[in-house]
Amino acid sequence: MRWCARAGRFILLCMCGRFAITLPTDAMAQLFEAQPANDLPEVPNYNVCPTNSIHAVTGGAESNRKLVSMRWGFIPKWYKKPNGGPLLINARAESLAEKPAFREAARARRALVVASGFYEWTKTPDDARDPWYIRPSDGGALVMAAVWQDWVDAQGQTLRCCAIVTTAANETMSRIHHRMPVILRREDWPLWLGEAGHGAARLMQAAPEDALEFYRVDRAVNSNRASGPDLVQPL
Repeated sequence: MRWCARAGRFILLCMCGRFAITLPTDAMAQLFEAQPANDLPEVPNYNVCPTNSIHAVTGGAESNRKLVSMRWGFIPKWYKKPNGGPLLINARAESLAEKPAFREAARARRALVVASGFYEWTKTPDDARDPWYIRPSDGGALVMAAVWQDWVDAQGQTLRCCAIVTTAANETMSRIHHRMPVILRREDWPLWLGEAGHGAARLMQAAPEDALEFYRVDRAVNSNRASGPDLVQPL
């Protein structure tokens, strides 16, 4: 659990608490063969933070793919307000189907969250935090598994929200953190979205050792107010 100054509360954080997205909206829509919504977040954004609106792809056996905006931070139905409890930006793959907050979404509302890369931190001997940028080794888009739902407030207003699914890190990633997002290959997208029947649970595993590369970046990204392409430049 980590205190989030921007949100003013605690985050239940497995990992992947910040990421970057630089892919243009039309390129995202073409990549996923999805119809883009009109209220998508602006890109590029080199410092996407919890509670920000992010790009996500929805679909299913009886619906076409859509590229939509979602609040990053899953809101359980029993929350009376968006900040009615811990901020759930990640969902653990190992307990996804059993946790009351996520189990319904795990069965029926799965999505793809697209990014260019994400940040993680290691601690130095003097307790400082060194940031790392992790991205696909092939330079393509990073597509992460997610679950979502529409949360409705007391006035009947709907807020679409999501959490990124994480799993135990592979050996390479474990040098930085013991968890990593569930990363989906193009051929996995239909199954995760529910377009290709059942069996999505088998996709919730660590990516191959060579799927990602990482490097140190400047500590400027330690601030959630930082912005700009310099955040992802190698030291």
